[in-house]
Amino acid sequence: MRIRVPGSGTLREANMMIIRIISALILSFSTVCALAQDAKPLQLATDAPDRHTVVKGDTLWGISGKFLQEPYRWPELWRMNKDQVKNPHRIYPGQVLVLDRSGANPQLRLETLKLEPKVYSEDISQAIPSIPQHIIEPFLSRPQVVGEDGLNDSPKIVATQEDRVYLGPGGRAYVSGMKEKAKLWQVYRPTTPVVDPETQETIGYEAFYLGTAKLAAEGEPASIDIVTAIQEIGVGDRLIPATRAEIISYAPRAPSKQIQGQIAAIYGGVKEAGRSSIVTLNRGKQDGIEVGHVLALYRNSVEQVRREGEFRHRRESGEIIRVKLPPEKYGHVFVFRVFDRISYALVMNVSRPVVVADLVQTP
Repeated sequence: MRIRVPGSGTLREANMMIIRIISALILSFSTVCALAQDAKPLQLATDAPDRHTVVKGDTLWGISGKFLQEPYRWPELWRMNKDQVKNPHRIYPGQVLVLDRSGANPQLRLETLKLEPKVYSEDISQAIPSIPQHIIEPFLSRPQVVGEDGLNDSPKIVATQEDRVYLGPGGRAYVSGMKEKAKLWQVYRPTTPVVDPETQETIGYEAFYLGTAKLAAEGEPASIDIVTAIQEIGVGDRLIPATRAEIISYAPRAPSKQIQGQIAAIYGGVKEAGRSSIVTLNRGKQDGIEVGHVLALYRNSVEQVRREGEFRHRRESGEIIRVKLPPEKYGHVFVFRVFDRISYALVMNVSRPVVVADLVQTP
């Protein structure tokens, strides 16, 4: 004889339903516990000051490092909500930041002072940026990730003074197709593909920034003088009108979800990068990357080891085994420009060189 539970089928089916409910509750409880463990208390820097007077040249990241062992947790120290994280109060030279240690968790606030009405009213250009502005400015004013033929319609250097192969600051070049009357221009090398180290797929095309030039004389060709150059400039390079970069004032923060990716390229085509270098990530807007995100860097390495025999004086010959080492965290990057599948990040604190294919993930 079968015993039925009204609306639930057999007793066995009812028991299975109860088991599934209990399993779901256990899973939910485990998730809550895991999240609670992730929300570990803020760790102040060993020599965290009680107050800091903001000076010209400060950055949010630099100030964060004075107060916190993990600078990307800056929003927690300020008690910011999600909207404030993306549009934080601007901080200006002369303001005083005070660390309040009286509560269960430390909190940072601005010291209340009576200021003249003219201070900070409209001049936001004096506000301190999140990260060093002079390093990332060329990457903010114009997009570097373009279509495969994205610069084909841009003005082109067709000749150089005295037929020099390459030019540096002070050199003169001649440009065809300069229709706009801008006085200051940025110089780029034609696009190169960015390859995803995971899939070997081309995920974008990158224009390489070379420097700036100013218009010397209009015409066809027009004359330009090179003002700055991070690499030599020559025939075939392209020009884009320079625009003023917007201050990146987003608060440094960890992504709200787990993100994993890799270093797809190091700007300049070099093999290794250090602090204040710019790297290209194989993750972008479609992966949840946002401006202001801080990601941890991990070495993605494989070590070769020769197999040894039973005794030290006798070795097996010929065979090499590969041992996969666990990823080791060695620094952070700060994302400052995001495209659909690619993003740019500035290398912050690192204990070893950054190389292509190294891992990045939510801290």
